[in-house]
Amino acid sequence: MGKQAFAACAPCHAPDQNGVGPKISGVLNRPAGSVEGFRYSRAMKNSRIVWDEKSLDVYLAEPQKLVPGNLMPFSGIADARKRSDLIAYLGTLK
Repeated sequence: MGKQAFAACAPCHAPDQNGVGPKISGVLNRPAGSVEGFRYSRAMKNSRIVWDEKSLDVYLAEPQKLVPGNLMPFSGIADARKRSDLIAYLGTLK
């Protein structure tokens, strides 16, 4: 289910390379705005967030609410189960 939920992310995020968005492998326990070679918004670089299950859940629900001024053009995932499945899938991408 999580891999299916990731389909909404795939146009911008790839597991192992930067594209429109930063590479997504290893996102759990990684400081926000820290993938080398990706140009982040000032808001994301200064957020002081470390991505864990809780912070990812809040961010994926409403990206602009957790990090106002971030540049991700995504309105969020309202369904808590889809977010949970997606976060579990992201945890498998090392």
